[in-house]
Amino acid sequence: MLAAAREFFATRGVLEVETPILSAAAVSDPQIESLATQVAGMPAPAYLCTSPEYAMKRLLAAGSGDIYQICKVFRDAERGRWHNPEFTLVEWYRLGFDDAALMTEVETLIGNLLAPYRELEPAERLSYSAALQRHAGVDAHRASDGDLTESARRHGIVCHAELDRDAKLDLLMGLVVGPRLGFERPCFICDYPASQAALARLKPGLPPVAARFELYLNGVELANGFHELVDGGVQRARFDRELTHRRAHGQATPPLDEHLLAALAAGMPDCAGVALGFDRLVAIALGAPRLADAMPFTIDNA
Repeated sequence: MLAAAREFFATRGVLEVETPILSAAAVSDPQIESLATQVAGMPAPAYLCTSPEYAMKRLLAAGSGDIYQICKVFRDAERGRWHNPEFTLVEWYRLGFDDAALMTEVETLIGNLLAPYRELEPAERLSYSAALQRHAGVDAHRASDGDLTESARRHGIVCHAELDRDAKLDLLMGLVVGPRLGFERPCFICDYPASQAALARLKPGLPPVAARFELYLNGVELANGFHELVDGGVQRARFDRELTHRRAHGQATPPLDEHLLAALAAGMPDCAGVALGFDRLVAIALGAPRLADAMPFTIDNA
């Protein structure tokens, strides 16, 4: 499957690149925790990359053109049936693509990689709002916080932690909606709420939604993609809000990647990018019920 992935990109003229695994900066996303290590001669910790995204965007800003990478990434506090602290990502960026065009290419890639094992039906594209309405019975844009809590309760989920609105939506998506997606055919969830844009640009119109998508197959999230935000000022403001959230919740506040922000300020081309969990795709090809069955070494036997 690795060979097939590389052939897929080679035939499309997408350049394979390598970027650092260790960095002086780390992600500010409150949902992702970085692993840190001390490097001799460095005054502060270095962080293992949770995604090659920031460095790859610096290459894009420097004129690399279309690029992809297959690499190991690391995330703390991720261990379970479909999680391992170390895993493999396939990440790529396509100039001139928007989120819709990239969804088409993602569907083609997974179809090619899974072809020896199973045939896929054409993918469904479902908005985040429609998915929440169909499977959780709530309006993602208009439901009150109480409505979201009640929906979780109806589905047997009781959480005593203090959750903000986005955390409640994440709870429903992760435990109620996602596990029901992609069984008859692959399912793209798109048009996420603006508050969950991450590194995606916003689309015009009301209610505001992000040009972001996720791919589900057999109830498993496989990929997360964006029509990329290229405005450095807007991206810095988002990072600052995330750091404020982390401080308020007692989370570590790693340094921002100023090199990325400088690259955005210098100018990054219009593009779309996506990260695909390779180990999860292998597990689906095998019909495996958990990630460990698709990995030669997990954290438990590394």
